[in-house]
Amino acid sequence: MNLRYEDKSKLVKNVFNKVYDKYDLMNDIMSLGTHRIWKKNLISWVNPNKGSKILDVASGTGDIAKLCSKFTNNNCEITCVEPNEKMLLEGEKKLKNLNNLKWVLASAEKLPFKDETFDYYIISFGIRNVTNFNKSLSEAYRVLKNGGRFYCLEFSKVENEILKKIYKNYSKLIPTIGKFVAGNEMPYNYLVQSINKFYNQEELLEKLLKKGFINVKYRNLTNGIAAIHTGWKIE
Repeated sequence: MNLRYEDKSKLVKNVFNKVYDKYDLMNDIMSLGTHRIWKKNLISWVNPNKGSKILDVASGTGDIAKLCSKFTNNNCEITCVEPNEKMLLEGEKKLKNLNNLKWVLASAEKLPFKDETFDYYIISFGIRNVTNFNKSLSEAYRVLKNGGRFYCLEFSKVENEILKKIYKNYSKLIPTIGKFVAGNEMPYNYLVQSINKFYNQEELLEKLLKKGFINVKYRNLTNGIAAIHTGWKIE
């Protein structure tokens, strides 16, 4: 997955153009449905305050935004940022009844917001797909208020050796399953490779520390199939 910026950008756009209307199904396939539980765990850890400003980056079809809104009884302001126009429109249509959501077509590397705007920055299953990882983290830090908090839910590295072997064998089947269910195996080939090539838990923790976040920690989910990382912006 050592792609030039332009090549990865085009590849990721092509991948999600193919699966935008099957995004939730795609996550069900890749996580055996447990991504729904993981996302609820994420929101429970975020514990967003009523009246807060939340940035949901790589928002997909808006499931994280929906959970945040429900958690605060719709008493928060959520900005959903999604780089894929088809995915953005799908999410906007899906959650059209939530008036506290705003939808913005933009990338994680170039957020169209002023410095220190948001109380929470959340990115769920999106950070491994960004075309410039370091720039994305810099932007996350920039748009968070002093005292704001960063959260990332992402597929990670399995720590249990038996489960690791089972998961590795299952991952080989995902493109075939994707072709059968969604009619196209290419997006699933890419997504499996992107998981394999992404940082492990400790590496991602170190990346956040280098960007200036403090009190950085993570929680493994399902023995490390996924993990939630968090850190504070305190200046």
